[in-house]
Amino acid sequence: MIRENASRRAFMYGNYLVLTVVSLAMLLPFLHIFAGSLSSGSAISQGRVSIFPVEWTMINYKAVLQNAAIWKSFGVTVLLTVGGTVFNLFFTSLMAYGLSKNELKGRSLILLLIVLTMIFQVPLIPGYLLVKSLGMLNTLWSLIIPGTISAFNLIIMISFFRDIPEGLVEAARIDGCGEYRTWWSIVLPLSLPSLSTIGLFYAVGHWNGYFSAIMYIRDPALFPLQVKLRQLLVESDTESLMQSVNVTLQSMEGIKMATIIVATVPILLIYPLIQKHFIKGAMLGSVKG
Repeated sequence: MIRENASRRAFMYGNYLVLTVVSLAMLLPFLHIFAGSLSSGSAISQGRVSIFPVEWTMINYKAVLQNAAIWKSFGVTVLLTVGGTVFNLFFTSLMAYGLSKNELKGRSLILLLIVLTMIFQVPLIPGYLLVKSLGMLNTLWSLIIPGTISAFNLIIMISFFRDIPEGLVEAARIDGCGEYRTWWSIVLPLSLPSLSTIGLFYAVGHWNGYFSAIMYIRDPALFPLQVKLRQLLVESDTESLMQSVNVTLQSMEGIKMATIIVATVPILLIYPLIQKHFIKGAMLGSVKG
């Protein structure tokens, strides 16, 4: 017993050490970016910024927040994230409810085809031609409809729906509810943990997505925030930022860091709001007592 307790403690301490190192590896770059966004351009260029601001200044955020193009891209991203996530959850939950029923004819074949889409991805050129043929180029629909249902999220939701007591569904049918009414009034209210978890996955995907926007969007007015951030970091599109406030080239690194923070923090703030439901949803498939 003593040896077992010692081994368990060693295992737990090892886990804590590994998790601490991994957490710091993920957190320190973010802290460095945040510190740089609050530091002067000279401090950044001289390499004096680590994880604490040097020569504290808000000019970087002033340059970002006074730029109309960034605000426009921010609005596009918010619209895309909220609308796209609602769209995703609606169709994913609807399809998952149907596939959770064993009596559905062809259920096994449909599930097999869904799993195949996880293995074989749509080629780039045929996908582009399909979006073009549907007339969705240069519209936000091109960023929503092709990824309406994620096979992985669908399977998670099917698993959750299958755990809902069948007696509740039967009681709803006895009361005269059809399948759609049962799904909307009975199943969905009981599925908040699953919806919160999968909704967060969809929302993060929409917020961070930029490759599809680069492929399908040509109008700068429809650029999401991540595309605007890419233009700033990769293509060095800094003229509009420099004109928004009186800054110099030396300050551009700080402005870029401020833009990264502005593009990252809003999606991070969503998690505390749904933490309770997210933790429950993350336990899907775990051993139940």
